Amino acid sequence: MSFTTLKLHPSLLRAIKDLGFVRPTGIQADAIPAALSGRDVIACAQTGSGKTAAFLLPIVQGLLDGARGKTRALVLAPTRELAAQILEDLKDLATHTPVTGAAVFGGVGHGPQEHAFRSGVDIIIATPGRLLDHLRAPYARLDHIAYLVLDEADRMLDMGFLPEIRRILRHVPARRQTLFFSATIPPPIRALANEMLHNPVSIERERQGGATPSGIRQAVYPVPQELKSRLLVRLIRGGDIQQALVFTRTKHRANRLADFLGREGLKADRIHGNRSQAQRTAALAAFKSGRIPVLVATDIAARGIDVEALGHVVNFDVPLAAEDYIHRIGRTGRAEATGEAFTFVSPQEQGELAAIERAVGRKLPRVTVPDFDYAAKPPAKLEIPIEQRIAEIRARKAEDRRRREAKAKHAAGHPHGAGHAPSHAQGQRQQPGPPGRRRFRPGRRKRWN
Repeated sequence: MSFTTLKLHPSLLRAIKDLGFVRPTGIQADAIPAALSGRDVIACAQTGSGKTAAFLLPIVQGLLDGARGKTRALVLAPTRELAAQILEDLKDLATHTPVTGAAVFGGVGHGPQEHAFRSGVDIIIATPGRLLDHLRAPYARLDHIAYLVLDEADRMLDMGFLPEIRRILRHVPARRQTLFFSATIPPPIRALANEMLHNPVSIERERQGGATPSGIRQAVYPVPQELKSRLLVRLIRGGDIQQALVFTRTKHRANRLADFLGREGLKADRIHGNRSQAQRTAALAAFKSGRIPVLVATDIAARGIDVEALGHVVNFDVPLAAEDYIHRIGRTGRAEATGEAFTFVSPQEQGELAAIERAVGRKLPRVTVPDFDYAAKPPAKLEIPIEQRIAEIRARKAEDRRRREAKAKHAAGHPHGAGHAPSHAQGQRQQPGPPGRRRFRPGRRKRWN
């Protein structure tokens, strides 16, 4: 099958050709005709299967003939990165059309987003929280929405967005076409879909709950926890890894690992929830352009990060949930390409690995690096043990409490307050200055002077 058989508009076919796509993926071949016919769609497809184009292409085609100046399509996404990525895909696919779009998410200013609402861009791509912020204002109207998309619906459920989604639905017309995309469809997602969709076409391209793309070569690297950072450096310097998205369990470990790589002379950056949106955007742009070969991330980047021809995903820490493993490694091997996923497994993480192997339905091959010293003295720890961190926090709080008590005791013995010596003019009434002149001395009580 080719894209020409899907009855797409010539301007869209031209954009598809510019992008170098020859034939639709499975989810595109199934979803695009159903969406073009006006049917609601619920689609279960793996990450990296091309589902973004599966909903954008029919929506852009449906908007070509309508009047401009009113927002007629809304796409909801769970993360800022995914919303930004969908907007980039929209710009590529709609480049030869008048259809416009804007992304609405947190971490950046409201101004340009408010302008997008007021000007009536055709497609708004939003995260639920920031969209609800705008919906409190009169300029943000969704009265003309004809197309509604929920992308990565299972991730939105995991992140607790279900109440926000239901509140957003109250602002959207009941008469609309709804396209519902999810990597998995557990019972709560199925229940939400039943609420939102009318007589939908159901598409399931892959087995739910664990199948991984065939183009990804997966391998397990057993290694002591404290030597993981050195193993990563060895694989990069040895040429086994040219460019990699590296996943850590926590934000602190992401910071420390990126800093460690920098000290080793390797270019790396990090992306996680404690970084500003500008920092996250800059790090991702540098990684996509190849200026930095390693991007260290928490699971905030497990979905929605589309890096062309990404060769490697490294699970520096084994994810706690098998589903997260599937979404992480789905950053490589996208759209029928090939890639490799390496998972560093310490003895303490064998239980999580067993759960992953049950989910993918096979035992993953183990790899031992011949020239790596598995008994080497470990470098500085990437993360302070939780017990030590708790003890340090308690010690700081006890010290703060001791200082407050000492200060209060000192103040009680000095009627003029701790730290303030009595004035040489004490007992004399201060003369006010000229009327209307007030000055406030920082750290002192207000008085005429």
